[in-house]
Amino acid sequence: MPSSHKHFQNRLKAPSSLEMSLFIEGTVDSPVGEESEEPEKQPTEQASPREKKGKKRKSVIETPVPVKKKTALKSQTECFMAQEKKEDEGEKKPKKKRKKKKKTITDVLATSDPKPGSPVDLQSLVLEHFKDKRSVIELEELKLQESCFVRSNDLTHSLSSYLKEICPKWAKVQKQHTEKSSVVLLIVCSAALRVIELIKQLTTFKGEAKVLKLFAKHIKVEEQVKLLQMGVTHIGVGTPGRLSALIEKEGLTLPPLRFLVLDWNWRDQKLRRMVDVPEVKGDLLKLLDMGILKGCREGKVKVGLF
Repeated sequence: MPSSHKHFQNRLKAPSSLEMSLFIEGTVDSPVGEESEEPEKQPTEQASPREKKGKKRKSVIETPVPVKKKTALKSQTECFMAQEKKEDEGEKKPKKKRKKKKKTITDVLATSDPKPGSPVDLQSLVLEHFKDKRSVIELEELKLQESCFVRSNDLTHSLSSYLKEICPKWAKVQKQHTEKSSVVLLIVCSAALRVIELIKQLTTFKGEAKVLKLFAKHIKVEEQVKLLQMGVTHIGVGTPGRLSALIEKEGLTLPPLRFLVLDWNWRDQKLRRMVDVPEVKGDLLKLLDMGILKGCREGKVKVGLF
């Protein structure tokens, strides 16, 4: 066996001290380096399908839950805020008050007890109407004394019984009246139908006296002027508007007039009196101012409220 081969075998069997030291140093340093580098290096190998399923399940379970809770809470808070805003707006807006229906004359009169008219009522009506149109002196002239009035109806009389009471000597007065285009007794009411009704009630009072209806319905002023001029008329029953028109046209003269009776207490279907209807009231006051009030102050005319 050659010497070189033996020497090679001896080296393999017995390493030298230098080789041992190098080996020891390598074994000591290598694990430390490997351990320190392992966490930094991430494996490049693809994960197995089972690992992927596990990761997917974890992501499904962990991540969506808090997101749903937040959205639910947000939606609830937004609903509450919207409700509070609506309530605040509702509180701020004032509630619409129901408009109360205005009471009409009919409503007022239906709840009130009927009271008979009095001279004071007529006086106050006249002064209230003319207070802004006349001077103080002229208003004093419009005031009537108590002697200008006869007894008022106390709601117990019919027209005939009332006229007999205020004019007990009617037969004598009737005979003394001989002038045309005039009347001795003038009865004023609010409507044509009421005129016809009152004329029917005069049957037991008038005797032989001539009665003429003086209203505007279906009858022209000129026709009534002719009727008044044709003969002596003792009693005239009419509406204030037509009576004023006849006086203006001189178809009806006032000097022979002795009694003026106002249909004061009668009420229509709406429970209105003659003075409760604005048009009729205006015509009545105009009629009184055309010479009747003057005749009352002079003592020639007596006024009665029926």
